[in-house]
Amino acid sequence: MKMFAFTTLAASFLIAAIAHADTAELTRQRGQFPAVWELAKRDPTGSWAKLAAGLESYPLYPYLGLASLQRRIKEARPEEAEAFVKAWPDSLPATLLREAFLPELAKRQDWKSYLALYDAGTKNRELRCRALQAKLALGQKIDFAQDFQPIWLSASDLPDACDAATSWARSQGKLTPALIWQRIDLAATKATHAAVVAALATQLDGTDRTAAEHIALALRDPATALRQAGTWPDTPRSRDAVAIAVERLAKRDADAAAEKWDAVRGQFHFDKAQQGRALRAIALYRASSYSPDALARLSALPADLADDATREWRVRSALAAGDFKATLAALDIMPPAQRDDARWRYLRGRMLAKLGRKDEANAVFRTLAAEANFFGFLAADQIDSGYTICSSELPADKSADTALRKDSNLARALEFFAIDRLAEARREWDFAQNGLDAGQRRQAIVLAAKLGWIDRAVYAFNQGEDMRLYTLRFPLARREQIVRDAKDGDIEPAWAYAIIRAESAWTTDAKSGANAYGLMQLLPGTAAKVAKVNGLDYSGAASLFDPDVNIALGTRYLGEVAARFDGSPWLGSAAYNAGPAAVDKWVAARDTLDPDFFIETIPYKETREYVSRVLAFSVIYDWRLNGSTLPISSRLPRIGQAYEPPGDKVARKAVVCPATKSAAAESAAVPPPSPAPAQSKAQ
Repeated sequence: MKMFAFTTLAASFLIAAIAHADTAELTRQRGQFPAVWELAKRDPTGSWAKLAAGLESYPLYPYLGLASLQRRIKEARPEEAEAFVKAWPDSLPATLLREAFLPELAKRQDWKSYLALYDAGTKNRELRCRALQAKLALGQKIDFAQDFQPIWLSASDLPDACDAATSWARSQGKLTPALIWQRIDLAATKATHAAVVAALATQLDGTDRTAAEHIALALRDPATALRQAGTWPDTPRSRDAVAIAVERLAKRDADAAAEKWDAVRGQFHFDKAQQGRALRAIALYRASSYSPDALARLSALPADLADDATREWRVRSALAAGDFKATLAALDIMPPAQRDDARWRYLRGRMLAKLGRKDEANAVFRTLAAEANFFGFLAADQIDSGYTICSSELPADKSADTALRKDSNLARALEFFAIDRLAEARREWDFAQNGLDAGQRRQAIVLAAKLGWIDRAVYAFNQGEDMRLYTLRFPLARREQIVRDAKDGDIEPAWAYAIIRAESAWTTDAKSGANAYGLMQLLPGTAAKVAKVNGLDYSGAASLFDPDVNIALGTRYLGEVAARFDGSPWLGSAAYNAGPAAVDKWVAARDTLDPDFFIETIPYKETREYVSRVLAFSVIYDWRLNGSTLPISSRLPRIGQAYEPPGDKVARKAVVCPATKSAAAESAAVPPPSPAPAQSKAQ
């Protein structure tokens, strides 16, 4: 794959940034390293060592020795590994060697060498369990509470490496029924851990074992569990199993769950927690599908059984029904910590305005308009005020910069980035952060941004005073291309930028669990269709990691999705995330709602937050591109109303920063991005 523009730019900057290596030398080393690295990975003769001459000062040099040792790990001697770790202490290559060689030492049952090489600070459960096995084999003492209990109390299955420690703990009477049940309760929080619960059930006896088997069945097959529940005894654990089964069934069939609950609730003496688990699930999943009785069920839920989720959906159900009094009443019963969230304050203002209480509404909007988030921007439009965005820059810190240039871990991260090995770069970056203080981390991010590695700032600067670092948090990378491609796709550049920022956080090689690729998180099938229709370059999924290809296809696809919904940016954003078919379904059900109300009633939490995030990002990017911004309300046409970029037809918003503005009030109301977007639904 070719080196893309981001990393080409990074390479040119980094040449001047790496200490003790002049331009010609570093350029030569970059040309030499890849071939030697590949040879070290596969050559059994060790000839790579001669070819590595001249790379001794190169930041990635230890990866050559690591590759050679990893290739012949089955034949490697303990003293070789110990020498490598000693040569590169407190480094990621040393950690990676441990992770590769310790399992081999365990296979050899060379427990003395294992413990000599082992790092007690590792979080790797397999290595930790093998260390316990080594201690047992050598007759050393184990502290159950400190050494094994934290490993045992895991919701997921334990690796086979833990078998020896588990057997020891059982033989010592440490794995009491109480501890087994504690782990069952942890595993029962996820349906995917039904097998873990079933396995743990075999370690119990009598009624305990039967009860655990019922919980495993409730997780694995809730409908069957509820059919069998009529034969179960009325015990606390059986009641837990029934409540779990109702909760699980409600996720896929709330009507069936309600029917089953009505059938069994008279047989068991459920406590408040168990009742709440079942009733909340039924009410929530009926509400998210907008069943006619959703509001009634949520309103009937006793206050001591309600939680934040049911209170939120009571608001949404009333809002979807157009019942503004009921919506305001639902907002009023929220506890202060929940009610103070920007979304609920904004909706409160809107309800007050709808009910004719304009002065009270405007008071809410004036306070909220001081915040730089989706709801703050909407509030500012309600009272026709400017947008409050207080921007700041990180001051230069020469001493921190000097120290960073001497940090070998950070140097390896930056060098991997420069040669377009992004996965390795991120791994080294994360390792390097552990050795830096807060000030050094901030300066490292500034350095990375200067070198073109812009996603580091996006991931890191997401709270407190860092929220004001708009230049770093909302980079204007690839400006000429994005403006051009957005025009070709008949969309606004600020919207294209916002989608990139929300989808991938500027991670060029992002790949989601849904198999979406690159900056704009495109599915390969979608990319192929868009390329064919528009005559654009596309040579398979891997080419979507090329920003040139990805942005050209992504902006065209975004334009196509928007066109399906009359050009609407907010509906187009929803469809880009959840798929056009889902949005068609929601529009058919609630097409008369005001756009801001519709957004709040979107059933998918991910999409609901995605739309508000993209719209807020559009405002910020519009301001960054133009010095002022279109009103956010101008991007919210009513359903069925054709949208055209307002241009000169709409007055632009000034951006202000009152002198008394505090960063705490300026939270952008967006969660930190995930390293690789996992649930993008662009289709």
